[in-house]
Amino acid sequence: MSEDPFVAHRSLLFTVAYEMLGSATDAEDVVQESWLRWADVDQSQVSDPRAYLVRVVTRQALNRLRTLSRRREEYVGEWLPEPLLTSPDVAEDVELAESVSIAMLTVLETLGPTERAVFVLREVFDLPYGEIAEAIGKSAPAVRQIARRARDYVAARRPRVQVSRPEQQAVVERFLLAVRTGQLQELMRVMAPDVVLVADGGGLAAAARVPIHGAELVATLLARADRVVASFEATPVWLNGAPAARIEIDGQVAAVSLVVENGQVTRIYAMANPQKLTRLDTPAELAR
Repeated sequence: MSEDPFVAHRSLLFTVAYEMLGSATDAEDVVQESWLRWADVDQSQVSDPRAYLVRVVTRQALNRLRTLSRRREEYVGEWLPEPLLTSPDVAEDVELAESVSIAMLTVLETLGPTERAVFVLREVFDLPYGEIAEAIGKSAPAVRQIARRARDYVAARRPRVQVSRPEQQAVVERFLLAVRTGQLQELMRVMAPDVVLVADGGGLAAAARVPIHGAELVATLLARADRVVASFEATPVWLNGAPAARIEIDGQVAAVSLVVENGQVTRIYAMANPQKLTRLDTPAELAR
């Protein structure tokens, strides 16, 4: 008996939903809803199950995204994506790793729902315009225009300098060592002068509610945090296909993702909202 196409493509479907939503919890809900719809169709009449399932997931994710957009307008402080623990293997697919990075998902968050869906399906999963058009209910020429606009928009906002994984890992380890030891000068050296720290506590955990700009301010904040708490642990992990850190301060956990450019940290994303930290124990299965 051959494997159910839904089971065979489940990792792909989760990845599509997650990239569209930036939330693993919501992505799982979308995948579950899509499975219920798949169970109701006459599967013998589906000529291309993969394309059919991606369409179903896209429609469900778009519905969910429109609801989430309204909810996120009322969110306390900065909203960041829900981080995923990933195996180092994910980093070997450079395009997949970049597309699920916290930095990229944060950029995608500023697109409208339709633009985000088109960008993800075209740029990440390389779906034909006709298939995307069918999934989102627009014409193929309209989808081409949306794709071009979204591509230009994202290109202007994504980190421009690509670094090797070993270099990124080395910078992350330097950063963590400086944070652990409270070495202010080393922190200043490992961060770019215009570094930005964005934290997400969601009103449920201590976190700056606006971005913090500049190496001096960020370094002072991080070094002070290490000195005034009873317990502080910083552990290297792989999050969203890149070297990152799990930090625990007096029992409060945060997932920290770093953008590295030219050998320095240019952006720090700290996810501390406990509702977003449920995926840090088992590596997520992602696929294109």
